[in-house]
Amino acid sequence: MSVVNKSERTNGIKQYHIGMVEGDVAEYVLLPGDPFRTDIIAKYMDDVELVAHKREHKTYTGYYKGVRVSVTSTGMGCPSTAIAAEELANIGAKVFIRLGSCAALQDDINIGDLVITTAAMKNEGTSKFYVPDNLPAVADLEVTSELIRVAKEMSNGDDYQVHWGISSTDDSFYGETPEWIQKLIDLNLKNIEMEASALFTVCHRRGLKGATICAVAANHKRGENFWGKRNILLEQGIEKETEVALEAIYRFHHGKNLF
Repeated sequence: MSVVNKSERTNGIKQYHIGMVEGDVAEYVLLPGDPFRTDIIAKYMDDVELVAHKREHKTYTGYYKGVRVSVTSTGMGCPSTAIAAEELANIGAKVFIRLGSCAALQDDINIGDLVITTAAMKNEGTSKFYVPDNLPAVADLEVTSELIRVAKEMSNGDDYQVHWGISSTDDSFYGETPEWIQKLIDLNLKNIEMEASALFTVCHRRGLKGATICAVAANHKRGENFWGKRNILLEQGIEKETEVALEAIYRFHHGKNLF
């Protein structure tokens, strides 16, 4: 008997958590947290098929302007995000864009705006299993640059703004005290979300590309949120970030040899 090697045991088989095999997913994968958001994103794709739905991981695969794309929900938080990214990578995924929601931390960011993460403060435990604490969690430069370019272009003359910078990836939604939030504000971070640093860390370790774009659901500095009510601005933001991410994938795919 020998101690299990998970990397060896998970190759060439149906993936345990996401329930898929090689060929089920594309090279490009969008990663919302909420399984129900996969249905929204799938509307933007052609010839789309529901491939699997196991646990919190729901996957569609289809095409955007001829480029094969998948969307897989990660669930909430870094542990399930890392599992999804690892298993998707095992069956051929190479470029990941997280489509999320977040809380803004600065006065100039409004609900419904888009925030693109360039790097993430690792206020979570998952990445500690992969790298030392002092190794930063950084987004892929090429994919992130494409997201910024497309988002700025699409927002021109519209009623939302595009922001980018360092995010805080937190482990505990309800553990964030006013004192903790003020600390993040004072560090001049753009927003709080719950998955980016783990995604960036997994991608770094595996030599893949990871990026994150979030629609703003609340502004913690200004005390603004729609908790308990329908947040139409967030719903619109989810649609906007989907359009941005898919177009960024299309442009990256056709221009990637130029980088």
